[in-house]
Amino acid sequence: MKKRLLGLVAVLAAFTLIIAGCGNSSSSSDKANGNSTKDMATTEGSITAVGSTALQPLVEAASKQYTAENPKAQINVQGGGSGTGLTQVQQGAVDIGNSDVFAEEKEGVDASKLVDHKVAVVGMAPVVNKEVGVKNISKQQLIDIFTGKVTNWKEVGGKDEKITVINRAEGSGTRATFEKWGLDGATPIKAQEQDSSGTVRKIVSETPGAISYLAFSYIDDSIQGLSLDNVEPKEENVATNDWKIWAYEHMYTNGEPKGLTKSFLEYITSEDVQNDLVPQLGYQSIHSMKVERSADGKVTDVK
Repeated sequence: MKKRLLGLVAVLAAFTLIIAGCGNSSSSSDKANGNSTKDMATTEGSITAVGSTALQPLVEAASKQYTAENPKAQINVQGGGSGTGLTQVQQGAVDIGNSDVFAEEKEGVDASKLVDHKVAVVGMAPVVNKEVGVKNISKQQLIDIFTGKVTNWKEVGGKDEKITVINRAEGSGTRATFEKWGLDGATPIKAQEQDSSGTVRKIVSETPGAISYLAFSYIDDSIQGLSLDNVEPKEENVATNDWKIWAYEHMYTNGEPKGLTKSFLEYITSEDVQNDLVPQLGYQSIHSMKVERSADGKVTDVK
């Protein structure tokens, strides 16, 4: 009887070990697949990203892909401009503030309270009507055109055609980037202003003598992108800073991101999104850059 009792105890002990082992195996598998309770919580809930219209298409596309993979997440994406995004995220009104410029460059924004997440790079170039007869000018000539010192294309080797300047709206991140890196901070003459990149392209293509500036992704066969000092507006030249008119696309958070915000930012900067969706939409991957540039303009090699 004693032997039988001992045998029964041994069987029960073995069974208990097997059950425990199965439980541990399942738990380990969940963790290996990123399915811990803590991780799951980061893919649920609702967040809002507001700001740059230049960055909006990428954030919208990434949010659709993310929510398709994580159906319990809701990501609201709105425009409004870089200034709006930075102001609202600083106030805590939104979870993410999208911007074409560094927070340090916007008046009224306390950059020390915000955390910068660079998610893409955008190269920009001066663009002209294809009939002006010019494909390359010097940077000084570009400055002279936008400040009104040069008013006819024949002065820079083109046709005898009056130059028509088309600017971007005041407060535009694209305009700020172009004025800083294309015009060396010079103030352009008062001219027609347009908000939409698509509208700018259409006007330049249809207006004799027109000049403006656009992100690389908007430059097509209907207009002519200008080289500066014989450097072509190409992504490989942006990556080395040989072409200097470019900007980061930023997604700012008020403090370190948590929960769904953190998860989405990790997603949009992942290799998969950076190598596929980012170039597909005409942006340049942050992973392609061979240099990095600080808010004060200091350029250093990527480590």
